[in-house]
Formats: sequence, C-alpha cells, structure tokens
Amino acid sequence: MKRLIVTEAGTGASEYLIRSLRAGDDEFVIVGCHWDQFFLRNSSADRRWLVPPPSDPGYAVAVSRIVEREGIDLILPNADESVAALSAARRRFPGRLFLPRHKVVRVCQDKYALNKFLSRCDVPVPETRAVRHLAGIEAVFRSLGSRSPLWCRIRSGSNSRGAAPVATPEQARSWIRYWSEMRDVPPRDFTLAEYLPGRDFACLMLWNDGTLILAKTCERLSYFFASSQPSGQSSMAGLSKTVHEPRVVETCTRAIRALDPRASGVFSIDLKADGRGEPRITEINAGRLIAQTILLDRAGEHNLTLTYARLALGEPVTLRDEYEAAADHYFVRNVDAEPLLFHASEFFQGIEDGRNTGGAPNRRDTDRRVPRRPSEATTARSRTRFKISGSFDRHALEVLSLELRRVGLTLGFQVTAFEVSSTG
Repeated sequence: MKRLIVTEAGTGASEYLIRSLRAGDDEFVIVGCHWDQFFLRNSSADRRWLVPPPSDPGYAVAVSRIVEREGIDLILPNADESVAALSAARRRFPGRLFLPRHKVVRVCQDKYALNKFLSRCDVPVPETRAVRHLAGIEAVFRSLGSRSPLWCRIRSGSNSRGAAPVATPEQARSWIRYWSEMRDVPPRDFTLAEYLPGRDFACLMLWNDGTLILAKTCERLSYFFASSQPSGQSSMAGLSKTVHEPRVVETCTRAIRALDPRASGVFSIDLKADGRGEPRITEINAGRLIAQTILLDRAGEHNLTLTYARLALGEPVTLRDEYEAAADHYFVRNVDAEPLLFHASEFFQGIEDGRNTGGAPNRRDTDRRVPRRPSEATTARSRTRFKISGSFDRHALEVLSLELRRVGLTLGFQVTAFEVSSTG
C-alpha cells in the first residue's frame, strides 16, 4: 500500500486532488500537511500534519521528518510556494518528488521571465512589458502601440492576484500605487500586456523524460466573484467544461519542449485567445495541478492525477502522446456548496421550467414527448440558420447552447453548429 503526502491539505485544489486519487485507487494512504490549522482541520486526508509555511527555512526540514515518520513514497506539492520550496530542497527527498527541473520551476513562477522566454522561442504569448517604476508607465503604453485596454498584473502568484484591465497610464499608475502602498508590492513586480479578449483555456499535461504522456483541456466559462473583481475574471472558475482544442495542445507542447526537451512532471497551463481566436499562453504552473483537474479526471477514460502518481512511483504506464478530449462535461463550483460534475445530456434532469407565461406547453408537458431525431434524408435535404440577438456572457451562452440542443431533439431537428459573434 503506497503512502502519499499532499501539501496545502484542506484547500479546494488539494481536496480535489485527494478525491481524484481515491476515485482511481482506494489503496493509497494519503497524508496531508498545511501551515494553517483551520484548513488542515478541513482536510479528508487519512492523517494530518501541521508544518511551517513554505517561506519558512524550516519547511523542507519539517516535511522531511514527516516523510520519514510516515514512510512516505511520494510527495505531491500543490501550490506554487510549496513546489518552489520542495524543488529547491529536492536532494532531501530522493525518489519521492516528480517535479520539473528546478530551473524550469523558477522560470515558470516568474510570469514575465516565462513570457520573454516563450516569445524568443516563437511560442504565442501576449506582448508584455515590465514596469520598472511609476514614472515609466507612459513609455510602456507607447511601446505597446494603440492597444486598449492593457492587462496589468503581478508577475508572480495565482488567482489573478493584482490583475486588472487598464485603459490609461493614470489608471495603471493608480492601480500599481495602491498595491504598492496598501499591499507592499513594489512597482517593479508588475507587468503590462496586451489584453486578450477571447476564450479562456486550461491544459493539463503529464510528461516523462521529454515524452508527452497525457493531455486534457477545459475552458473556463465564469469565475468566482467576477462582478466584484476589477479584472472580471480569475483562474478560479465557477463554471468550466471539457473541450476538444488541438491548437491548445499543440501550443502547450511547443512551450514545454522549449522549456526542457527532457521535461518530466505535471504542467497546468493557462491560455487566452486573441481577437482572431488563436490561443496564447499566459502562464504555466509547473509541478502542480489545478482545481479543474477533478473535472478532467472524471471525464474520459484516463485519470490524469492517478496516472501522475503511478508514473512518479515508478509503476508501468502505457500511455504515450495521448490527448483525451471527452467533450461536454461541466464542473460547477460555488462557495459552501458541493461541487457538481455532469455531462451536457444531464443538464435538464430534475429541472422544471417556470418561466412560461403564455399558452405554450410547460416543461413537464414537453418532457412527455419522445425526442425525435432527424433522419439522414431530412438532415441532407434542409439546413436552416437561426440568428439570436442579445447581450450574453459566457455563462448565459452555454445555457443557451444546451437549451437549443434540447429543443432540437424534442422537436425533431439537430443543432449542428453554434457560433458566437461580437458586434463590438
């Protein structure tokens, strides 16, 4: 029976990781550690240990003692801070860490350094400039041309910390000054970049000695507390879904091979699409998984988290260069609510439609009908294009697309495409 230790136990991402492991193999003994006793108390790990924070010089020593005490076979760090601390101290843990090379970890944890590196390697990224001091903001705006707004953010950290769209140098200066004065983040820690208006993707990849083992992709559709954040978004999706996007996987593959031709470990990669729909890499989380992993683990045949653990433990894994894209699975999260995973075909189960105010049949009546699938002859004979005008966010658009597919099956036609265009 293998014994694993998961860092940041009790946080959402680490608890999802534990769930994925147990869903794939209930033979693991899972130990959790955290420096916050309240988070730790919330963990479902079999055993729980309190440790210093990763910024403390004693963190790696404490984890090392737990590893020896518990007979740990594998350490799974699950936040940038713990990845950095354990990567730097990896000689303490021979055979128990499966991380990218330390230089790769360091580059990926500096978003500006990563952006410049990938740009030199012709991997698509947003054009980005470093902020040196507040007096140089106008020069940065001029260097990025006529683009507006620009994306202002801190070059390290997660969950869109310090991120906001800014339309003028004064807005950028005020935003950076606030973070400098109130949060002790110096101006030199910020960047300004072209704003990418398109779709928001995450790609999870597992590599071993330069070989891609498994890749999965999803799209973020809405975000936690988006309406109260200046950026209107974050990496914490309230709603996400699995998608089939070969361009995303191709771009991410180029990036990882540029970083290290013999890459090993897991990489969680964020991308945004530009105005033409082309995905560009905005950040790479090297050596850790993200919350959306549980969605991707439940969709399709292969559990990426379990495959990661088995590969790291030296167990045989037969997958090679596998892109598994089981489309139309959704992941819904909200505060103090159990996360929900479901397929698009299950979306309307148990839901009654109370919006009807006219004489049309209500939802209960339409559910009694047997959905009629169109015949091949009918499909070949007639195709109709419908246009729906309105203002929709990504969340509402997803509901609309599912509703149209349901109505189509009920009335005997098939929705074959759903396109979205902006009128500006």
